[in-house]
Amino acid sequence: MAATFASRCSRVGRSLFGGLSNSSPGLFTKSHEMTCGNYFSQQQRTFIQMRTVLKVVDNSGAKQVMCIQALKGKKGARLGDTIVASVKEAHPNGKVKKGKVVYAVVVRAAMQKGRCDGSQVRFDDNAVVLVDKQGQPIGTRVFGPVPHELRKKKHVKILTLAGHIA
Repeated sequence: MAATFASRCSRVGRSLFGGLSNSSPGLFTKSHEMTCGNYFSQQQRTFIQMRTVLKVVDNSGAKQVMCIQALKGKKGARLGDTIVASVKEAHPNGKVKKGKVVYAVVVRAAMQKGRCDGSQVRFDDNAVVLVDKQGQPIGTRVFGPVPHELRKKKHVKILTLAGHIA
């Protein structure tokens, strides 16, 4: 789909700007990048679903995990949801090793979520904190901002470990 839109952008761009002289070559490239760039940046803001690679923001030893399954909802996971993930990168001396299947709570998501006051919360990346089956964090520290929506999902322990609550 993205490839077809990109080719459609370039075809439309050529037909619209084909009659222009070479005196303004930057006009086409800037408008083309803005149109296609906006489309691709919007594509990334979706649910966390199967095969999504997420950053781990605790000191459990894992660096990156890949989502295997979202435990709630058919479409995927959002802020505060629990997922099952596989560790793809890990520190050599950490508690969690590469290839281990773990549970994780989504603490930052690129997809926006509405708050009750009408504002929207959205982060630049997708990040998780590793937890055990009972929902207790494996690590002892959480790095970066964590939204206060986790309180509603009963993840108060993650909020206490976090340094900055957004």
